[in-house]
Amino acid sequence: MRMQPTLVSRINLFRRQSFLLLCIQKPWGQRKGENMNWYLEVLKKYAVFNGRARRKEYWMFLLFNLIISFIIGFVEVFVGSPGYIGLLYYLAVIIPGIAVTVRRLHDTERSGWWLLIVLVPIIGIMLLVFMVLDSKSGLNKYGANPKEATA
Repeated sequence: MRMQPTLVSRINLFRRQSFLLLCIQKPWGQRKGENMNWYLEVLKKYAVFNGRARRKEYWMFLLFNLIISFIIGFVEVFVGSPGYIGLLYYLAVIIPGIAVTVRRLHDTERSGWWLLIVLVPIIGIMLLVFMVLDSKSGLNKYGANPKEATA
């Protein structure tokens, strides 16, 4: 028979995980909240599929999405919820996630239709390679390089 964790053990686990998150948070940005702005910018461009997105914008969105999903999942397990909050969050960020991925593909001079490559087994890993590639410098058919525009 498996014993249910006590409230004290759950709180201690939450404290340890919160401490770990605080420890890794400091070196991410020079200014306070700088990295969270990348996540919020993607949400502001909710359904903008044109233009280009920097690598940092894409990966910070992905990172914060992962952290928020982890926290929501932890809270739902702690409370005993069936997962509705996580589902609502997923539905809220799926369109911005697709949009930032399409803009990231535009930054590497690829059409947004390349996103469908994930549906092909094994070859779908190429999308990860495209997301890691550096942006094409200068102007391309999708717009100006966002890295050069902010510099």
